[in-house]
Amino acid sequence: MEKYLETLKKLCEKNGISLKDEHLEKFDIYLKVLLKWNRVYNLTSVRKKEDIVIKHFFDSLTLIKLFETAKINITGKQIADFGSGAGFPGVPLKIYFEDTIDLFLIEAVQKKCIFLEMLGRELDIKYKVLCERAEKIDLRFDVVVSRATGETFEVLKIGKNLLKKDGYLVIMKAKKIEEELKPFTVSLRFIGYGERKFIVIRKN
Repeated sequence: MEKYLETLKKLCEKNGISLKDEHLEKFDIYLKVLLKWNRVYNLTSVRKKEDIVIKHFFDSLTLIKLFETAKINITGKQIADFGSGAGFPGVPLKIYFEDTIDLFLIEAVQKKCIFLEMLGRELDIKYKVLCERAEKIDLRFDVVVSRATGETFEVLKIGKNLLKKDGYLVIMKAKKIEEELKPFTVSLRFIGYGERKFIVIRKN
């Protein structure tokens, strides 16, 4: 097994996330495709293999623990990744949860949409790419996740509009949380990684 895959597997194991061999194979393909496309399309500023598996793959998978902690059942649900970019966090979640979730990737930039379509074929996993500004999408989802996408309150407003009644919006935040959102914040610590903050809003 490649060193970077070993790093991902061990980091997940330490934090109670179990990756199967087929998951690791798909993450390996994902990494290689991403590095290849990144040379031309600049999809991520993170370039090193080890950094990609930690800062993108593992970071996306921290949502697994958030769903457990917040008791959000995503089995059989429609999940939207708002501002998907190079597929984070949506594609790692789809790799992990496989066909138990129905994934939609919302991305407005054409070159990123093309990458996401091609990535799905390479990984042999099914998801729907919605190549459109999120404000213009009239579908509604059970769970909307967003990672590092613009100004928090803007994401909050648009994200809530994408939700079904009783749906959840989860915004992954690395930086300081705005004061008025602290009551909605779940903070989790991960061994070998540090703290991850999530703003969790339920639509009534």
